Amino acid sequence: MTLIEKVQAVLNKVSLAEGQSTSKKNKPTTVVGVTKYVDAQKARELVLAGITDIGENRVELFLDKYEQLAELSVNWHLIGTLQRRKVKDVINLVDYFHALDSVKLAQEIDKRADHTIKCFLQVNISGEASKHGVLPDALAQVLPEFSRFTNIEIVGLMTMMPLGATEAELADFFEQAKTLQETIASQKLPNIPCTELSMGMSQDYQQAIKHGATFVRIGSEFFK
Repeated sequence: MTLIEKVQAVLNKVSLAEGQSTSKKNKPTTVVGVTKYVDAQKARELVLAGITDIGENRVELFLDKYEQLAELSVNWHLIGTLQRRKVKDVINLVDYFHALDSVKLAQEIDKRADHTIKCFLQVNISGEASKHGVLPDALAQVLPEFSRFTNIEIVGLMTMMPLGATEAELADFFEQAKTLQETIASQKLPNIPCTELSMGMSQDYQQAIKHGATFVRIGSEFFK
């Protein structure tokens, strides 16, 4: 299959999953093309094939592709862990940051941003020690702290699923994330609309969409 054919196949699967979704939503799923394992030329081809939301997990790779694809119309997503010392290098270039995982990081972003940064609050739904993110039980305590930052808008939650999880386990984690997102949205906290949900990758994005994901992060499905 050509890249254009792979893109169309993914978009067809996304549309099918949206039709099977148990969650009501009034806008299409945003497909973020994850290009961390390919060079700028491949990323360019992906954009030209119709995926105009591009995600990188490392600052250096982000900056390289941002520069090389400057003439294209791209929505840029930083999806990986961001060290506080690197915030100043990248934060004003991103359209969405998917891995806000601490109040200290939020403080640095708020300090360095020259406009409101759309962020996803990373939540460690599975409770794995190897994963970053705020634990669900800690959200009630930390959300008021995130709410006070005027240069940050928490547009939603982001979570990552455990490797090797069964379909039933995935469904349970996805539902937990959706419930958290809806609960936070209902609180109408300042600067925390929390209407979005970033979850699901190449191996499980269809199931994630069925359970309410509004952003999915897909890499290997395009490039394998």
